[in-house]
Amino acid sequence: MELLLTGTSGDLGWPAPGCACASCLGRPSRRAPFGAVVDGVVPVPYADVPPGYRVHAGGLGLTCPGGSRLLYAPAGREVPPGGEGRYDAVLVDLLERPERLGAMRRAGLVDERTHVVAVGLDHRARSEDELARRLELWGARAVPDGTVLDTGRPPPPPVAAPRRTLLLGGSRSGKSAEAELRLAAEPYVTYVATGPAGEGDGEWAARVRAHRVRRPAHWATAETTELAEVIGAATGPLLVDGLGTWLAAVFDEHAAWEGDRAPVERRCDELVRAWRTAPHRVVAVSDEVGMGVVPATASGRAFRDALGRLNERLAAESEDVALVVAGRLLRL
Repeated sequence: MELLLTGTSGDLGWPAPGCACASCLGRPSRRAPFGAVVDGVVPVPYADVPPGYRVHAGGLGLTCPGGSRLLYAPAGREVPPGGEGRYDAVLVDLLERPERLGAMRRAGLVDERTHVVAVGLDHRARSEDELARRLELWGARAVPDGTVLDTGRPPPPPVAAPRRTLLLGGSRSGKSAEAELRLAAEPYVTYVATGPAGEGDGEWAARVRAHRVRRPAHWATAETTELAEVIGAATGPLLVDGLGTWLAAVFDEHAAWEGDRAPVERRCDELVRAWRTAPHRVVAVSDEVGMGVVPATASGRAFRDALGRLNERLAAESEDVALVVAGRLLRL
């Protein structure tokens, strides 16, 4: 199958005419609205399909006479979970919901031989650099307008993901959203929730609900403070959110706010050892401490110091560490 992409942006192009947002004003060149043609005869979306070509998957899939298969997944269209096996090429709007790519991989529609090309590109990405960063995380790519894809050739190999990622940030900094972004296109993820469910605290319960709604539906969830055991027994990627609530729970479990803190230190030692030998990819969120007002109580200062030391130790054992500030990523 030969696939010509005449345009790769959304309906208005990127930059959008007359749009003064930072993304559009910062675009060095224009991407044209989406357009694609298969083998020079079938436009995408599929119309006037000649003999030998077959449309399926609710109008999103196309099988060519030689057996090559294309999936076009624009914004607002759900991809049927089943199907006839893997696709050779997938054109997908990843800025809308990147987790759709994870669901496709889980269903066997996409594998390492599939050309995954992002389309519908527009000012939902704040810059071309940010777009490239996200697509690298998801194992996809953007191509210039006018690109011809030959699905008989293998796609570029994906960039290897770091085994251990630590994301630091203050309250409402965007660190949790960044962590979820890192794993959005994975087929199997376990979200490790370390905080309380929010019974009796309406504000905290609302936060928990917001996190649950934002997570992909196909992710598993584990609510536990036994982080060392979960990391050591993992069979796939983990997202740990977060280390601050975990440490607070450990202080509670061992009555360490005013008492002996040696058990807390042992739990931190266990976590660092598990992190160092993690068998699968793990992304953890933690609070950056020590940049604000000094806590007024001895117990508050003890917690700040313990979390600061834990962050430092985990960072030393991580391939990837970043600070999230106002939704922007600063690699450390």
